[in-house]
Amino acid sequence: MSARLSGLGLFAAGVLWASVSLANTITYTFTDLGTPGGAGNKALAINNAGQVVGYVQTPGYGYSATLWDGATVTNLGALSGTYSGATAINNVGQVAGYATVTGNAAYHATLWNGTTATDLGTLGGSDSYAFGINSAGQVVGYSDTTGNAGAHAALWNGTTMIDLGTLGGHQSHAYAINDAGQVVGDAESTGNIGHATLWNGITATDLGTLGGDYSGAYAINITGQVAGWAYTAGGVYHATLWKGAMAIDLGTLGGIYSQATAINNAGQVVGHSDTTDNVGHATMWDGATVTDLNSFLDANTLSSGWVLYDAHGINDQGWIVGDAYNARLGVDHPFLLTPNPVPEPETYALVLAGLGLLGFITRQRKSP
Repeated sequence: MSARLSGLGLFAAGVLWASVSLANTITYTFTDLGTPGGAGNKALAINNAGQVVGYVQTPGYGYSATLWDGATVTNLGALSGTYSGATAINNVGQVAGYATVTGNAAYHATLWNGTTATDLGTLGGSDSYAFGINSAGQVVGYSDTTGNAGAHAALWNGTTMIDLGTLGGHQSHAYAINDAGQVVGDAESTGNIGHATLWNGITATDLGTLGGDYSGAYAINITGQVAGWAYTAGGVYHATLWKGAMAIDLGTLGGIYSQATAINNAGQVVGHSDTTDNVGHATMWDGATVTDLNSFLDANTLSSGWVLYDAHGINDQGWIVGDAYNARLGVDHPFLLTPNPVPEPETYALVLAGLGLLGFITRQRKSP
């Protein structure tokens, strides 16, 4: 009797362990976004609806801003030139990026509503680029100034364009804006040294570094957490998270360098990091946990030769987009990584069943 109960106990413990493991383990699905039109394609941003934007190569070595919406791939077109690229998308589907104007003489910051492209203009110089957009449709990027004296961070609020200025130096660049209107990027100081910068309105704040000379910010979430990179006192750059005035070194996957490019509203950060053999891998930082995104790939994807080497965007559901390389096929493709649904209620019922069985065993052992 006791041997049988012992066996039942082991069985129940196994059921319980398996159930809890299923409840606490998140698996991911890898999707190859392919190469519609050519080989030089990028997926650069994703919104909470799962819409992805970037660019694809077109015939004649051109490239065009592109939207992936499930299985539908849409060429967003350009302005009056040939080339365009999409860099950001908000939760209502508006897309920001850049496109060439007549004769491909210059690039201008561009806003797409559907496939309608709007030229956002410049600060008086020849070129401008857009890299961020919030839910209100405010766009940020940078533009050449009058006389092409230097690029300045810019905010487009509808048809109004605002020069965000610098930290006293010649140049600045804006890369992201949150729904509170806070903007991040980098700006040069009077010594023309670029530092990660936060703009509240036109007030610029130097976010500092990790002890080195340079830093840059690429993303900001609704709580004001900022992600980017900064040089350490040792002269290498690491992925960095700023919380207010505090710069946090996010570390690496064991190698020398790392860089953060995106952050969601849950504080999950993605980018890339060198591994111990100094090969760049797509990376996620979640609190104090640093994860090689290749560890999320299933056995079939790994055995087919895919390696994720950079991550460019993450939404609030944890969907991630970036770049992958397959040495067996000799191709470089954009990818989408999606968490699979959490275990169904039946899994938790199995946990309760396991607990009930353990309770029954315990009572039987106490019986005379």
